[in-house]
Amino acid sequence: MRQRIVRLTLVGGVLFLALLLLLATCGSEGGEDDGKQRKPAASAKNPGPATRLTVPSTYTTSRGWEVVGAGPDYAVSHPAARLAYLVREPEQRYRLRTVDLETGRDGWSGEAWRPPDPLRFPKLLTMAQGDRQFFVTWAFGKIGDGPAPLETFVSLDVYDAMNGERLRVEVPWSGAPTITATGPGIVISDGRANSAVVDPVTGKVSEVAASAVRYPKGCTTCKRLTEVRGQTTQGLLLSGSREFWVRDGWFSRKVAPKGSDPRSGVPTSVTSGLVLAKWQLAKGAKRAATHELWTVHEAGKGRAVVSVECHRPAIAPGRPPQALVSPSGRYLVAGNLAFDLEAKKGFCFEDKAGAPLLTLASVTDDGTAYGARNARDAADALEGGGIPVVMNFTTWGFDPLSPNERLPDVESSGTGVFRWTDRKDRLHLLGYPRTG
Repeated sequence: MRQRIVRLTLVGGVLFLALLLLLATCGSEGGEDDGKQRKPAASAKNPGPATRLTVPSTYTTSRGWEVVGAGPDYAVSHPAARLAYLVREPEQRYRLRTVDLETGRDGWSGEAWRPPDPLRFPKLLTMAQGDRQFFVTWAFGKIGDGPAPLETFVSLDVYDAMNGERLRVEVPWSGAPTITATGPGIVISDGRANSAVVDPVTGKVSEVAASAVRYPKGCTTCKRLTEVRGQTTQGLLLSGSREFWVRDGWFSRKVAPKGSDPRSGVPTSVTSGLVLAKWQLAKGAKRAATHELWTVHEAGKGRAVVSVECHRPAIAPGRPPQALVSPSGRYLVAGNLAFDLEAKKGFCFEDKAGAPLLTLASVTDDGTAYGARNARDAADALEGGGIPVVMNFTTWGFDPLSPNERLPDVESSGTGVFRWTDRKDRLHLLGYPRTG
């Protein structure tokens, strides 16, 4: 922490010192925010964050911390109990900062750097490889100026979540990239079958061209609309127009859930260690024309963990619901779907006509999920869209919350993380601890 030393002369020293103390006292309380980065409220002397949202009664707003002016993305490492966020620095540079989730105290901070496209905030992800956790920032741009750049590339900065040790990796890449970090490597793809995998520990880059993708024997649909979906401990996960597989590993047809058409699986979301897939019911099944089967698969070997039937939507969404997992990995939610992976139970929240009753947007380790009715998607629910609700995995029921209650994005280390944008279009990240 930088310190500034001020030396006072004897002439008028006492008066000058008193004036300085008065100004310091006035500057530390109240007043209009000057837009500079604030430290989180961490000490016992601080009564809590300045911004107090209306939140579920599970959390208290009288204590906690607040970060003002963070970038659009943030990431949480549950094992490290840290939240990471990006801030803009002078000269079009950016810096990754961290806070302790429980106390709000400043954690380690990375060096400021200039991304290849300095006008855009870099993206921020979190991932794991074995027992190690990482924060990953990435940006895409060009080397050199002018209308004919020498090369375009993906710039990756990989930080150890515990101590902030940084690894810089630059990968030549043409066209807008898709970056996933489901572990154990960072996958760069073109949205189709070309990909490169970066090891977060060594920085080694392994490229896999579309021509090198090996398809499961007898799977004609695998060769249509082939797409890299992420990585598992066994290798790259790929999909075709139907069916999916791990390169040199398992094949969805061999691990299809009971009651499904084994040639119909489509992965919709991939998280660390899990794959959420949609299946058609077996031909001849009573509800095959109106329902489909949603299944959570273990990513390492493809084993089906738990399934639930749900109505087919009248119009398929442009982007299927993305899976969100509680910190311990026991609970998973996606849209109007909820799964208890330990109890091997699932539930589809829909009315008799098949319309979704709610959209779930976050889930905690105590078996509580938050969402909203009449929200477009999870992001809309977190931004205040729809009617907020709370769901309990013990009863599999849900109850409405007050219309103006904000929902937690995530809960970790006993702290719910909320986001709010003020009138100056600055993002506030707020950590409110659990009550009790």
